[in-house]
Amino acid sequence: MASGKELRTKIKSVENTKKITKAMEMISVSKMRKAQERMRAARPYSEKVRNIATNLGKANPEYVHPFMKSNTDAKSVGFIVVTTDKGLCGGLNTNLFRAVTGKLRETQSAGQSPLTVAIGSKGLGFLSRIGAKVVSHVTHLGDKPHLEKLIGPVKVLLDAYVKGEVSAVYVGYNKFVSTMKQDPVLEQLLPLSSEKMASEAKASGAQPSWDYIYEPDAQTVIDELLVRYAEAMVFQAVAENMASEHAARMVAMKAATDNAGNVIAELKLVYNKTRQAAITKELSEIVAGAAAV
Repeated sequence: MASGKELRTKIKSVENTKKITKAMEMISVSKMRKAQERMRAARPYSEKVRNIATNLGKANPEYVHPFMKSNTDAKSVGFIVVTTDKGLCGGLNTNLFRAVTGKLRETQSAGQSPLTVAIGSKGLGFLSRIGAKVVSHVTHLGDKPHLEKLIGPVKVLLDAYVKGEVSAVYVGYNKFVSTMKQDPVLEQLLPLSSEKMASEAKASGAQPSWDYIYEPDAQTVIDELLVRYAEAMVFQAVAENMASEHAARMVAMKAATDNAGNVIAELKLVYNKTRQAAITKELSEIVAGAAAV
């Protein structure tokens, strides 16, 4: 059995750990609220871009943007993997890695090579470990992501798709459902489907098509809008993933704090038993000595 001094040292160590996990839990609560507000604020922009692009596509069926064409002959598939920069958030990244790994195996078994873009340090490390080809990456986005930092890495895959080098582009991230639930999602970003965009626009409560006046012309507007739409989808994925990160970290740190409390209670019980046994032993020795005299 450990001595009283060793037990006191362990108790003090666990108490210090509990203070750290409790502080991290409170920080995650504050950051999660801000991340949720940022996530909700990004939705109207992408919805409006999608609605306008859908209406323009219907009004100009003779023009098909490269993002809406299928590159069936391409030998590569693009993946944008959105992860966290820091750990201590439970199985958030692990669940996403499992989904991405399954899709990568399907791609390789079909004879295509994956090209990946890593957003977040954890994703970059994971893709490097499994030997995937990382064409670009961005890390340390901070608590507030900026679209300017995301455009460059994402544009590498978008340009490759326009050139016909990539058959499809997928984006993987953790979708925020609730504080207790975050679902790993792997969605197809390109090619864009006019039917899907129309159904999403209808689901978001879009108004009927309007007759827009284009400046300079419809083709130029459609080109710019669809690029902005793809970038907005990636930004939305990053915002969702950040909200999921803080929610998962809050839950993980709360569980760690509760477990630390249980460990402290058990250690104190053992310490009290050890102390009581030592006192009893000393009393027994004193009584035995007095009886011998």
